[in-house]
Amino acid sequence: LRRAAGAAACPAAAALAEWPMWYEESLDGRLAPQGRRDMEQLARRMAARFPALFAARRRLALASSSKHRCLQSGAAFRRGLGPTLDFGGDEVEIEVNDSLMRFFDHCAKFVVLVEENDTAMGQVNAFKEGPEMKRVLEKVASALCLPVEELNADLVQVAFLTCSYELAIKNVTSPWCSLFSEEDAKVLEYLNDLKQYWKRGYGYDINSRSSCILFQDIFQHLDKAVEESKSSKPISSPLIVQVGHAETLQPLLALMGYFKDKEPLLATNYARQAQRKFRSGRIVPYAANLVFVLYHCDHVNASQEEYRVQLLLNEKLLPFLHSNETTSTYTDLKDYYKDILENCHFKEECELPQVNVTAVDEL
Repeated sequence: LRRAAGAAACPAAAALAEWPMWYEESLDGRLAPQGRRDMEQLARRMAARFPALFAARRRLALASSSKHRCLQSGAAFRRGLGPTLDFGGDEVEIEVNDSLMRFFDHCAKFVVLVEENDTAMGQVNAFKEGPEMKRVLEKVASALCLPVEELNADLVQVAFLTCSYELAIKNVTSPWCSLFSEEDAKVLEYLNDLKQYWKRGYGYDINSRSSCILFQDIFQHLDKAVEESKSSKPISSPLIVQVGHAETLQPLLALMGYFKDKEPLLATNYARQAQRKFRSGRIVPYAANLVFVLYHCDHVNASQEEYRVQLLLNEKLLPFLHSNETTSTYTDLKDYYKDILENCHFKEECELPQVNVTAVDEL
């Protein structure tokens, strides 16, 4: 950029050559101040929405992945609830549980066949070389007075993410944003969605099947609450908060069948996917959250209507796929997901397929 700025009257390159690089190595993997504020405010909104659940002396069970930013997120959420809630002192203990919050690390089939397999991202790589990305590359190269050969899709994506991060983390319009039009942004959004789709979404079955350990854990907690309620015992864990990653939540939502398009996201169908449901920026934005709310209903006609559930994704009611309603009886919900609850076993799902040694020898 400095060379381009010096070689010709190139205002965009000159502005970016002077851009102060604020990101330091020490920030890597840490929660940004904006992230802390987001989690504190989320906790306050949740407490306001469910005052009975967040009432004083209610027990809060807090679990997190081992990553620093997740532990910080959990602590910020707890702080947001303020000193009025007696959760056993100000610093409620956060249980580290990577087998649930980072199930993808523990799934050999996912790690070997998707995470560490370059060919698994074939559609992503093809889109980087496709006509839409080529147009963006040409425009950016022209704005920076650089030969297009000096740029590639990865560099342009870094520039776009820098623009995004400055807006999200520092609330400033970065000079990097001046390189992109809205149409360019849509192309780069699609590039990211393609990656999420093939790595964390519907691209491969193992992406979502690996999350059944978390899905079943959620229902075990709900089952236990129903059981305790039926026998008139106090609910031992009325409030369970588990802090993970976008990569924890995206596969879980795919396992549940949400945001599935009729045709897969491919390098070749960008235009046809303009109205796609699978938009990772909307599904798992910063401070994304999925909430299962279990209700006990007193005045019901049948016992199976006694317990009802609502789902909230990013604080908005999520209609159930089996009914398109925003409430469901717990019985109907369990019935709809019966196959996953009974037949999705993490150990079996995640085992690598056995290579037939004889067949290999014969080759």
